[in-house]
Amino acid sequence: MKSRFNFITALLLFLVPVGLMAHGVSSADQATLDNGGLLSYIYVGAKHMVTGYDHLLFLAGVIFYLAGFKDIVRFITVFTLGHSITLIGATYLGIKADEHLIDAVIALSVLYKGFENLGGFEKKLKIKSPNLLFMVFLFGLIHGFGLSTRLQSFEVGKEAFLAKIVCFNIGVELGQVLALIPIVFLITQWQGKRSYDSFYKAANFYLIIAGVALFIYQIYGYINGH
Repeated sequence: MKSRFNFITALLLFLVPVGLMAHGVSSADQATLDNGGLLSYIYVGAKHMVTGYDHLLFLAGVIFYLAGFKDIVRFITVFTLGHSITLIGATYLGIKADEHLIDAVIALSVLYKGFENLGGFEKKLKIKSPNLLFMVFLFGLIHGFGLSTRLQSFEVGKEAFLAKIVCFNIGVELGQVLALIPIVFLITQWQGKRSYDSFYKAANFYLIIAGVALFIYQIYGYINGH
């Protein structure tokens, strides 16, 4: 069992520094978009989501809280609706935000989910935690704004502008599904095992650590960029 927890610890600590680099707009991705047509936007959107560890850490935190497959589908659908609204809407309307600030808020969503999963609202704040479905939708809107900010960092051009945004969003959904398959499998397979309670506490504790680390990194980037 100790080796399992060492593996989990190493994995989650690995995700933090990798996540710090996950959102960079590379010249290779720009070249792909320039030369690949609409399908390239699907590819880059999927790639961005698969490497978007802040998004995936938040979703992993949501899945920890859920009891069955129907609940997982319902909550992931609500999150998808939220981030699709702001991704498509903000990009189409040209609404921008500082990428470090929006990513800092996304980092707080990771911290929030770990804190909630460990009963932080009831144990520490002595209040009932907010409605989870509403919060997942709200954070979905915020995550989508972050995705929009990233898409707007690329040179998209005016031709087939809306179609490019929609294709990027489709790619994000495909990447989200691909990335969630192993996460859902790991968590659901572990449920029911005697070690699950310890696994649950350790994983959500490290969600808090990851959220704090990502938040500090983004605020540091914002301060140094101004």
